[in-house]
Amino acid sequence: IDFDLLLENMRDLNALAGEGLSEIEHTPRGARLRQPESLPLTLYQDGMVVGNGPFRPYEEPSTQQYLQDIMDGYFPSELQPRYPNGV
Repeated sequence: IDFDLLLENMRDLNALAGEGLSEIEHTPRGARLRQPESLPLTLYQDGMVVGNGPFRPYEEPSTQQYLQDIMDGYFPSELQPRYPNGV
């Protein structure tokens, strides 16, 4: 795994998803600024953890697909149904 490329692509994807920008959230009494939801990704020597999920070894096919999507510059396909605008 090329961790430098992975981290560079994650920064680019985060920027596209609006990292650091606030969204307007309408409330019954007006509106307020809200930070978009984030999903932490923790990388380890032998695997990763997405959010509060289980440990995922790098050898697992779904983990490989997740990382390959990022390495190719795409938002991970397994997250697209839950986060259609990115996260």
